[in-house]
Amino acid sequence: MRRFVASSFGLGLIPRRLWKSDSGAGTFGAGLAALVGGVVWAVDAPWWATLVLALAAIAASLWSAVPFAVGRADPGWVCMDETAGTLVALVGLQGWPWVLALVVARLADIFKVLPGVRRAEALPGALGVTADDLVAGLYGLAAGWLLTLAL
Repeated sequence: MRRFVASSFGLGLIPRRLWKSDSGAGTFGAGLAALVGGVVWAVDAPWWATLVLALAAIAASLWSAVPFAVGRADPGWVCMDETAGTLVALVGLQGWPWVLALVVARLADIFKVLPGVRRAEALPGALGVTADDLVAGLYGLAAGWLLTLAL
């Protein structure tokens, strides 16, 4: 059960089946968040709906990654952390700010050059697996809200 949840309900296992590598699995997890966030946006749900979903994904990531995150290990197929971080980025956003938040969060997670992302990843166990994506998601959220204020 933990493997299924940790892989964002199996999505993180797709790259290995397709191209014999875990490369890109995080993007599949982020894609799940984009799909969920897009539905929340489409039904014009209140801003806190995405927050509740993000909190649930954070809890799922922390719980499910425990047996796979021994020491500082972060298996590529584990991508519930990307789902959680991307949902954080999308809280309360719509339109172009939503798109910007999604892109910034994903790039911040992939390249880990923004302050705090790599440091969060260095935390031990499931906390380290999840924390870097949450920090990246906060960067995306900030970018999205700055654009919202500018529009």
